[in-house]
This record gives sequence, C-alpha cells and structure tokens, in this order.
Amino acid sequence: MRSDTTELGDARRRVEALVCDLPGGGVDERMFSEPWELRAFAMAVAAYHNGKYEWSEFQLSLIQAIKQWEGGGAGEPWSYYEHWVTALESVLADNGVLSDADVDARTREVLAVPKNANHHEAHREPVAVSPARG
Repeated sequence: MRSDTTELGDARRRVEALVCDLPGGGVDERMFSEPWELRAFAMAVAAYHNGKYEWSEFQLSLIQAIKQWEGGGAGEPWSYYEHWVTALESVLADNGVLSDADVDARTREVLAVPKNANHHEAHREPVAVSPARG
C-alpha cells in the first residue's frame, strides 16, 4: 500500500480526523446518510483551512440557515447538511469566493444530467469514512 503524501492526501487525513472526533460517530452510527453530505462537510473544512472564511462566520451562517428553516413553517423535511450547504454558499459568497452566478450555473449543470447517467462507470472518489476503532 502506497502512502499518500500529497496535499490532497493531507486534506483527506484532516477530514477523517475531524469525522472521527464528531459526537455520535460510533461504529453503529452513520455520520453521513448520503455521499454528498460527506463532500459538503469536506468542502467546508477545506475552504476554512485554505483561509476562505473564519469558522465563526460559518457557524453564524449555519445558525441563520437553521433559523430560516424553522421560521418557514418547516414545509421541507429536516436535513442538517442542506443547511450546511446553504451556510457554506453564504459565507463563500459573502467573502467573494463564490458568486450567485457560479451557484446558478453549477446547479443548472447538475440538474441537466439524467438521474441514471454514468451508473455503468466506476466512481473512484471516497464516499464514506470508516474510522478504525481500537
């Protein structure tokens, strides 16, 4: 097994360490229900480590996103990581890293892909973190 000493490998190890330390990260509990949730978590951590925003900014934005959901009559089902993504988009936009046009363009691109696209191709990116417990 070859060790990954790249910058990406270092980033993956930081995210894995954070996931291991999260409350409720027991062996029988799933931290992330869907692969995109882990990606959203990792993107927020990576942007923070790259100096794109202060963590306190993200925390306040996440609180605001949750308050907006609570005040909206809770018509949509609860999804912590939906609020996480909303908060991340907000702090990145506020800091000039991401524009509404960027988000809109990417959203259109994702929605244009059929739901069954590329199911026959292998995807080699990590979709879950299973920390070793001793």
